[in-house]
Amino acid sequence: MRKGSTWISTSFVRTRGSHFVLHGSPFLFNGFNSYWMMHVAADPNQRYKVSEVFREASAAGLSVCRTWAFSDGGDLPLQISPGTYDERVFQGLDFVVSEARKYGIRLILSLVNNYNDFGGRPQYAKWGRNAGAQINTDDDFYTHPLLKDYYKNHIRRVVTRFNTITRTFYKDDPTIMAWELMNEPRCQADYSGRTVNGWVEEMARFVKSLDRKHLLEIGMEGFYGDTMPQRKQVNPGYQVGTDFISNNLITDIDFATIHAYPDIWLSGKSENEQMGFMERWMANHWNDARTVLKKPLVIAEFGKSSKDVGFSLNERDLYMGNVYRDIYRFARTGGTMSGSLVWQLMAQGMDEYNDGYDIVLSQSPSTAGIMSRQSHAMNALSH
Repeated sequence: MRKGSTWISTSFVRTRGSHFVLHGSPFLFNGFNSYWMMHVAADPNQRYKVSEVFREASAAGLSVCRTWAFSDGGDLPLQISPGTYDERVFQGLDFVVSEARKYGIRLILSLVNNYNDFGGRPQYAKWGRNAGAQINTDDDFYTHPLLKDYYKNHIRRVVTRFNTITRTFYKDDPTIMAWELMNEPRCQADYSGRTVNGWVEEMARFVKSLDRKHLLEIGMEGFYGDTMPQRKQVNPGYQVGTDFISNNLITDIDFATIHAYPDIWLSGKSENEQMGFMERWMANHWNDARTVLKKPLVIAEFGKSSKDVGFSLNERDLYMGNVYRDIYRFARTGGTMSGSLVWQLMAQGMDEYNDGYDIVLSQSPSTAGIMSRQSHAMNALSH
Protein backbone atom coordinates (compact mmCIF):
# COMPACT_ATOMS: atom_id res chain seq x y z
CA MET A 1 0.00 0.00 0.00
CA ARG A 2 2.88 2.43 0.61
CA LYS A 3 3.35 2.83 -3.08
CA GLY A 4 -0.34 3.62 -3.54
CA SER A 5 -0.36 6.21 -0.80
CA THR A 6 2.79 8.03 -1.88
CA TRP A 7 1.59 8.06 -5.48
CA ILE A 8 -1.76 9.48 -4.50
CA SER A 9 -0.01 12.31 -2.74
CA THR A 10 1.68 13.62 -5.87
CA SER A 11 -0.38 13.07 -9.03
CA PHE A 12 -3.77 14.41 -10.09
CA VAL A 13 -6.06 12.52 -12.44
CA ARG A 14 -6.29 14.55 -15.67
CA THR A 15 -8.05 14.21 -18.98
CA ARG A 16 -6.47 13.93 -22.41
CA GLY A 17 -9.03 13.98 -25.18
CA SER A 18 -11.72 11.46 -24.33
CA HIS A 19 -9.85 9.55 -21.62
CA PHE A 20 -8.38 9.99 -18.16
CA VAL A 21 -4.65 9.96 -17.56
CA LEU A 22 -2.62 9.42 -14.42
CA HIS A 23 1.21 9.65 -14.35
CA GLY A 24 0.95 10.10 -18.13
CA SER A 25 -0.77 6.71 -18.67
CA PRO A 26 -4.45 5.97 -19.36
CA PHE A 27 -6.47 5.68 -16.15
CA LEU A 28 -9.39 3.22 -16.21
CA PHE A 29 -11.05 2.14 -13.02
CA ASN A 30 -13.70 0.23 -11.18
CA GLY A 31 -15.25 2.01 -8.22
CA PHE A 32 -18.20 2.45 -5.90
CA ASN A 33 -20.56 4.87 -4.16
CA SER A 34 -20.76 5.26 -0.38
CA TYR A 35 -22.74 8.48 0.07
CA TRP A 36 -22.99 8.08 3.89
CA MET A 37 -19.30 8.41 4.75
CA MET A 38 -19.08 11.97 6.09
CA HIS A 39 -22.34 11.54 8.00
CA VAL A 40 -21.05 8.42 9.76
CA ALA A 41 -17.52 9.79 10.28
CA ALA A 42 -18.91 12.86 12.08
CA ASP A 43 -19.07 10.51 15.09
CA PRO A 44 -15.48 9.42 15.85
CA ASN A 45 -16.82 6.18 17.39
CA GLN A 46 -18.31 5.17 14.03
CA ARG A 47 -15.29 5.97 11.86
CA TYR A 48 -14.16 2.36 11.77
CA LYS A 49 -17.05 1.73 9.31
CA VAL A 50 -15.48 4.13 6.81
CA SER A 51 -12.10 2.44 7.28
CA GLU A 52 -13.67 -1.00 6.87
CA VAL A 53 -15.28 -0.10 3.54
CA PHE A 54 -12.09 1.49 2.19
CA ARG A 55 -10.05 -1.50 3.32
CA GLU A 56 -12.39 -4.05 1.69
CA ALA A 57 -12.78 -1.93 -1.45
CA SER A 58 -9.04 -1.53 -1.79
CA ALA A 59 -8.56 -5.29 -1.36
CA ALA A 60 -11.01 -5.80 -4.25
CA GLY A 61 -8.99 -3.41 -6.42
CA LEU A 62 -11.62 -0.65 -6.39
CA SER A 63 -9.87 2.67 -6.86
CA VAL A 64 -12.53 5.43 -6.98
CA CYS A 65 -15.28 6.29 -4.46
CA ARG A 66 -18.07 8.82 -4.88
CA THR A 67 -19.51 10.35 -1.71
CA TRP A 68 -21.41 13.39 -0.41
CA ALA A 69 -19.63 16.60 0.62
CA PHE A 70 -22.95 18.14 1.66
CA SER A 71 -25.56 17.86 4.35
CA ASP A 72 -27.76 20.94 4.43
CA GLY A 73 -29.96 21.70 7.45
CA GLY A 74 -31.93 18.88 9.06
CA ASP A 75 -30.31 16.03 10.96
CA LEU A 76 -26.56 16.23 11.65
CA PRO A 77 -25.95 18.97 9.07
CA LEU A 78 -22.58 20.02 7.68
CA GLN A 79 -24.16 23.37 6.73
CA ILE A 80 -26.45 24.30 9.63
CA SER A 81 -27.74 27.44 7.90
CA PRO A 82 -26.32 29.45 4.96
CA GLY A 83 -22.63 30.01 5.69
CA THR A 84 -22.72 28.36 9.14
CA TYR A 85 -20.92 25.01 9.39
CA ASP A 86 -20.57 22.30 12.01
CA GLU A 87 -16.82 21.82 12.42
CA ARG A 88 -17.35 18.34 13.84
CA VAL A 89 -19.07 17.17 10.64
CA PHE A 90 -16.40 18.86 8.51
CA GLN A 91 -13.79 16.88 10.45
CA GLY A 92 -15.76 13.76 9.52
CA LEU A 93 -15.17 14.68 5.86
CA ASP A 94 -11.50 15.37 6.64
CA PHE A 95 -11.30 11.81 7.97
CA VAL A 96 -12.95 10.37 4.84
CA VAL A 97 -10.39 12.14 2.62
CA SER A 98 -7.46 11.03 4.80
CA GLU A 99 -8.63 7.37 4.88
CA ALA A 100 -9.17 7.35 1.11
CA ARG A 101 -5.60 8.58 0.70
CA LYS A 102 -4.35 5.89 3.07
CA TYR A 103 -6.00 3.12 1.03
CA GLY A 104 -5.05 4.52 -2.37
CA ILE A 105 -8.66 5.36 -3.34
CA ARG A 106 -9.60 8.55 -5.17
CA LEU A 107 -12.74 10.50 -4.37
CA ILE A 108 -15.48 12.17 -6.37
CA LEU A 109 -17.09 14.67 -3.98
CA SER A 110 -20.64 15.83 -4.68
CA LEU A 111 -21.56 19.34 -3.52
CA VAL A 112 -25.38 19.36 -3.26
CA ASN A 113 -28.39 17.10 -3.74
CA ASN A 114 -31.26 17.53 -6.16
CA TYR A 115 -33.57 15.82 -3.64
CA ASN A 116 -34.46 16.64 -0.04
CA ASP A 117 -32.29 13.87 1.43
CA PHE A 118 -29.53 15.69 3.30
CA GLY A 119 -31.25 19.02 2.53
CA GLY A 120 -30.61 19.55 -1.13
CA ARG A 121 -32.32 22.09 -3.38
CA PRO A 122 -35.48 22.13 -1.22
CA GLN A 123 -33.43 23.22 1.81
CA TYR A 124 -31.77 26.05 -0.15
CA ALA A 125 -35.22 27.21 -1.31
CA LYS A 126 -36.46 27.15 2.31
CA TRP A 127 -33.44 29.17 3.44
CA GLY A 128 -34.19 31.72 0.73
CA ARG A 129 -37.82 32.04 1.85
CA ASN A 130 -36.71 32.40 5.46
CA ALA A 131 -34.48 35.29 4.36
CA GLY A 132 -37.49 36.99 2.77
CA ALA A 133 -36.66 36.20 -0.86
CA GLN A 134 -39.44 35.58 -3.38
CA ILE A 135 -38.93 31.86 -4.02
CA ASN A 136 -41.69 30.16 -6.00
CA THR A 137 -40.38 26.62 -6.43
CA ASP A 138 -37.29 24.54 -5.72
CA ASP A 139 -36.30 25.17 -9.35
CA ASP A 140 -35.46 28.76 -8.37
CA PHE A 141 -32.28 27.18 -7.01
CA TYR A 142 -30.91 27.43 -10.56
CA THR A 143 -31.80 31.07 -11.19
CA HIS A 144 -32.34 33.09 -7.99
CA PRO A 145 -29.26 35.23 -7.15
CA LEU A 146 -29.55 34.63 -3.38
CA LEU A 147 -29.74 30.83 -3.72
CA LYS A 148 -26.87 30.85 -6.21
CA ASP A 149 -24.81 32.87 -3.72
CA TYR A 150 -25.60 30.39 -0.92
CA TYR A 151 -24.47 27.53 -3.13
CA LYS A 152 -21.31 29.32 -4.30
CA ASN A 153 -20.44 29.96 -0.68
CA HIS A 154 -20.76 26.23 0.01
CA ILE A 155 -18.53 25.43 -2.96
CA ARG A 156 -15.93 27.88 -1.64
CA ARG A 157 -16.05 26.44 1.87
CA VAL A 158 -15.53 22.86 0.70
CA VAL A 159 -13.00 23.47 -2.08
CA THR A 160 -10.79 25.73 0.06
CA ARG A 161 -11.15 23.62 3.24
CA PHE A 162 -7.93 22.91 5.13
CA ASN A 163 -7.91 19.23 6.14
CA THR A 164 -7.24 19.02 9.90
CA ILE A 165 -5.81 15.49 9.53
CA THR A 166 -3.72 15.56 6.33
CA ARG A 167 -2.78 19.27 6.78
CA THR A 168 -3.54 19.82 3.09
CA PHE A 169 -6.08 22.11 1.45
CA TYR A 170 -8.74 20.09 -0.39
CA LYS A 171 -7.98 22.02 -3.58
CA ASP A 172 -4.36 20.83 -3.41
CA ASP A 173 -5.11 17.18 -2.57
CA PRO A 174 -4.84 14.67 -5.44
CA THR A 175 -6.79 12.13 -3.35
CA ILE A 176 -9.78 14.05 -4.68
CA MET A 177 -10.25 13.05 -8.32
CA ALA A 178 -13.17 15.36 -9.10
CA TRP A 179 -15.88 17.69 -7.83
CA GLU A 180 -19.51 17.07 -8.74
CA LEU A 181 -21.88 20.04 -8.99
CA MET A 182 -25.04 18.19 -7.96
CA ASN A 183 -26.34 14.68 -7.47
CA GLU A 184 -28.85 14.17 -10.32
CA PRO A 185 -29.87 17.74 -11.27
CA ARG A 186 -33.44 17.94 -12.52
CA CYS A 187 -35.64 20.92 -13.42
CA GLN A 188 -39.44 20.71 -13.76
CA ALA A 189 -39.71 24.37 -14.78
CA ASP A 190 -37.79 23.94 -18.05
CA TYR A 191 -37.61 20.59 -19.82
CA SER A 192 -35.37 21.98 -22.59
CA GLY A 193 -32.23 21.75 -20.42
CA ARG A 194 -31.45 25.45 -20.94
CA THR A 195 -32.03 26.52 -17.33
CA VAL A 196 -29.76 23.79 -16.02
CA ASN A 197 -27.27 24.69 -18.77
CA GLY A 198 -27.01 28.31 -17.63
CA TRP A 199 -26.53 27.19 -14.04
CA VAL A 200 -23.85 24.62 -14.95
CA GLU A 201 -21.93 27.22 -16.97
CA GLU A 202 -21.93 29.69 -14.09
CA MET A 203 -21.11 27.19 -11.35
CA ALA A 204 -18.45 25.35 -13.35
CA ARG A 205 -16.71 28.66 -14.05
CA PHE A 206 -16.89 29.45 -10.33
CA VAL A 207 -15.38 26.11 -9.26
CA LYS A 208 -12.56 26.51 -11.77
CA SER A 209 -11.86 30.04 -10.51
CA LEU A 210 -11.05 28.49 -7.11
CA ASP A 211 -9.43 25.24 -8.24
CA ARG A 212 -7.86 24.44 -11.59
CA LYS A 213 -6.17 21.24 -10.42
CA HIS A 214 -9.22 19.03 -10.04
CA LEU A 215 -11.61 17.63 -12.61
CA LEU A 216 -15.25 18.67 -12.60
CA GLU A 217 -18.44 16.89 -13.63
CA ILE A 218 -22.13 17.76 -13.34
CA GLY A 219 -23.63 14.68 -11.65
CA MET A 220 -26.13 14.00 -14.43
CA GLU A 221 -28.17 10.88 -15.04
CA GLY A 222 -27.80 11.15 -18.81
CA PHE A 223 -31.29 12.09 -20.04
CA TYR A 224 -31.23 13.43 -23.58
CA GLY A 225 -32.82 16.80 -24.43
CA ASP A 226 -33.43 19.01 -27.44
CA THR A 227 -29.88 19.06 -28.83
CA MET A 228 -30.28 15.62 -30.42
CA PRO A 229 -34.05 15.06 -30.58
CA GLN A 230 -33.56 11.64 -32.22
CA ARG A 231 -31.82 10.50 -29.03
CA LYS A 232 -34.88 11.23 -26.86
CA GLN A 233 -36.28 7.81 -27.72
CA VAL A 234 -33.35 6.35 -25.75
CA ASN A 235 -34.70 8.03 -22.57
CA PRO A 236 -36.85 5.82 -20.34
CA GLY A 237 -40.00 7.57 -21.53
CA TYR A 238 -39.83 10.92 -19.76
CA GLN A 239 -37.82 14.15 -19.44
CA VAL A 240 -36.12 15.62 -16.36
CA GLY A 241 -35.03 19.02 -17.67
CA THR A 242 -31.45 18.14 -18.59
CA ASP A 243 -29.71 17.72 -21.93
CA PHE A 244 -26.87 15.20 -21.86
CA ILE A 245 -25.22 16.72 -24.93
CA SER A 246 -25.38 20.50 -24.38
CA ASN A 247 -24.83 20.26 -20.61
CA ASN A 248 -21.66 18.20 -21.02
CA LEU A 249 -20.31 20.26 -23.94
CA ILE A 250 -19.70 23.14 -21.49
CA THR A 251 -15.95 23.81 -21.59
CA ASP A 252 -15.32 23.69 -17.84
CA ILE A 253 -16.95 20.26 -17.53
CA ASP A 254 -14.19 17.68 -17.84
CA PHE A 255 -16.12 14.43 -18.16
CA ALA A 256 -19.64 13.12 -18.56
CA THR A 257 -21.59 10.83 -16.24
CA ILE A 258 -24.66 8.68 -16.54
CA HIS A 259 -26.72 6.86 -13.92
CA ALA A 260 -28.72 3.75 -14.77
CA TYR A 261 -31.67 2.26 -12.90
CA PRO A 262 -33.70 0.19 -15.35
CA ASP A 263 -35.26 -1.64 -12.37
CA ILE A 264 -36.83 1.68 -11.25
CA TRP A 265 -37.22 3.46 -14.60
CA LEU A 266 -38.81 0.43 -16.27
CA SER A 267 -40.32 -1.20 -13.22
CA GLY A 268 -42.67 -4.04 -14.11
CA LYS A 269 -40.71 -4.85 -17.28
CA SER A 270 -38.90 -8.19 -17.59
CA GLU A 271 -35.23 -8.75 -16.72
CA ASN A 272 -34.48 -9.04 -20.43
CA GLU A 273 -36.19 -5.77 -21.30
CA GLN A 274 -34.38 -4.01 -18.47
CA MET A 275 -31.01 -5.40 -19.56
CA GLY A 276 -31.79 -4.43 -23.16
CA PHE A 277 -32.47 -0.86 -22.02
CA MET A 278 -29.22 -0.85 -20.05
CA GLU A 279 -27.22 -1.93 -23.09
CA ARG A 280 -28.79 0.78 -25.30
CA TRP A 281 -28.33 3.42 -22.58
CA MET A 282 -24.61 2.65 -22.26
CA ALA A 283 -23.97 2.25 -26.00
CA ASN A 284 -25.60 5.55 -26.99
CA HIS A 285 -23.86 7.59 -24.31
CA TRP A 286 -20.53 5.96 -25.02
CA ASN A 287 -20.92 6.76 -28.69
CA ASP A 288 -21.84 10.39 -28.01
CA ALA A 289 -19.06 10.86 -25.46
CA ARG A 290 -16.60 9.58 -28.04
CA THR A 291 -17.82 11.36 -31.16
CA VAL A 292 -19.71 14.48 -30.00
CA LEU A 293 -18.46 15.42 -26.52
CA LYS A 294 -14.95 14.00 -26.96
CA LYS A 295 -14.75 13.59 -23.18
CA PRO A 296 -14.43 10.57 -20.87
CA LEU A 297 -17.63 8.86 -19.72
CA VAL A 298 -18.26 7.33 -16.28
CA ILE A 299 -21.25 5.23 -15.26
CA ALA A 300 -21.47 6.97 -11.91
CA GLU A 301 -24.40 4.96 -10.46
CA PHE A 302 -25.85 1.57 -11.25
CA GLY A 303 -27.00 -1.36 -9.17
CA LYS A 304 -29.71 -3.89 -8.50
CA SER A 305 -32.13 -3.65 -5.59
CA SER A 306 -32.92 -6.50 -3.27
CA LYS A 307 -36.41 -4.97 -3.05
CA ASP A 308 -37.12 -5.88 -6.67
CA VAL A 309 -39.66 -8.65 -7.25
CA GLY A 310 -37.86 -11.95 -7.73
CA PHE A 311 -34.52 -10.63 -6.45
CA SER A 312 -31.79 -13.13 -5.69
CA LEU A 313 -28.09 -12.72 -5.06
CA ASN A 314 -27.52 -14.74 -8.19
CA GLU A 315 -29.72 -12.33 -10.19
CA ARG A 316 -27.68 -9.36 -8.93
CA ASP A 317 -24.36 -11.04 -9.70
CA LEU A 318 -25.55 -11.90 -13.19
CA TYR A 319 -26.72 -8.34 -13.83
CA MET A 320 -23.51 -6.75 -12.51
CA GLY A 321 -21.42 -9.23 -14.48
CA ASN A 322 -23.25 -8.30 -17.70
CA VAL A 323 -22.92 -4.57 -17.09
CA TYR A 324 -19.21 -4.94 -16.26
CA ARG A 325 -18.65 -7.00 -19.39
CA ASP A 326 -20.18 -4.25 -21.55
CA ILE A 327 -18.18 -1.52 -19.78
CA TYR A 328 -14.98 -3.45 -20.34
CA ARG A 329 -15.83 -4.02 -24.00
CA PHE A 330 -16.43 -0.29 -24.55
CA ALA A 331 -13.36 0.68 -22.50
CA ARG A 332 -11.14 -1.59 -24.55
CA THR A 333 -11.81 0.43 -27.69
CA GLY A 334 -10.09 3.73 -26.91
CA GLY A 335 -10.82 4.26 -23.22
CA THR A 336 -13.69 6.78 -23.53
CA MET A 337 -15.80 4.54 -21.28
CA SER A 338 -13.47 4.99 -18.35
CA GLY A 339 -15.09 3.25 -15.41
CA SER A 340 -18.14 2.67 -13.27
CA LEU A 341 -19.26 3.20 -9.68
CA VAL A 342 -21.67 0.64 -8.29
CA TRP A 343 -24.41 1.84 -5.93
CA GLN A 344 -23.41 1.13 -3.15
CA LEU A 345 -20.97 -0.26 -0.57
CA MET A 346 -21.59 -0.38 3.17
CA ALA A 347 -19.99 -1.75 6.30
CA GLN A 348 -21.63 -4.37 8.49
CA GLY A 349 -24.29 -3.18 10.93
CA MET A 350 -25.53 -0.18 8.95
CA ASP A 351 -29.15 -1.27 8.59
CA GLU A 352 -30.49 2.26 8.97
CA TYR A 353 -28.84 3.16 5.64
CA ASN A 354 -30.08 0.12 3.71
CA ASP A 355 -31.84 1.12 0.50
CA GLY A 356 -31.96 -2.31 -1.16
CA TYR A 357 -28.83 -1.62 -3.23
CA ASP A 358 -26.37 -2.05 -0.37
CA ILE A 359 -23.48 -4.48 -0.76
CA VAL A 360 -21.29 -5.52 2.17
CA LEU A 361 -18.24 -7.06 0.47
CA SER A 362 -17.30 -9.27 3.43
CA GLN A 363 -20.81 -10.75 3.43
CA SER A 364 -21.15 -11.19 -0.36
CA PRO A 365 -18.07 -13.11 -1.53
CA SER A 366 -19.60 -13.88 -4.95
CA THR A 367 -20.33 -10.19 -5.64
CA ALA A 368 -16.92 -9.19 -4.26
CA GLY A 369 -15.34 -11.65 -6.71
CA ILE A 370 -17.18 -10.15 -9.69
CA MET A 371 -16.17 -6.63 -8.64
CA SER A 372 -12.58 -7.68 -8.07
CA ARG A 373 -12.30 -9.30 -11.52
CA GLN A 374 -13.64 -6.13 -13.13
CA SER A 375 -11.13 -4.02 -11.16
CA HIS A 376 -8.23 -6.12 -12.39
CA ALA A 377 -9.52 -6.13 -15.99
CA MET A 378 -9.89 -2.31 -16.03
CA ASN A 379 -6.54 -1.88 -14.34
CA ALA A 380 -4.89 -4.10 -16.94
CA LEU A 381 -6.31 -1.84 -19.68
CA SER A 382 -4.62 1.12 -17.98
CA HIS A 383 -1.21 -0.31 -18.69
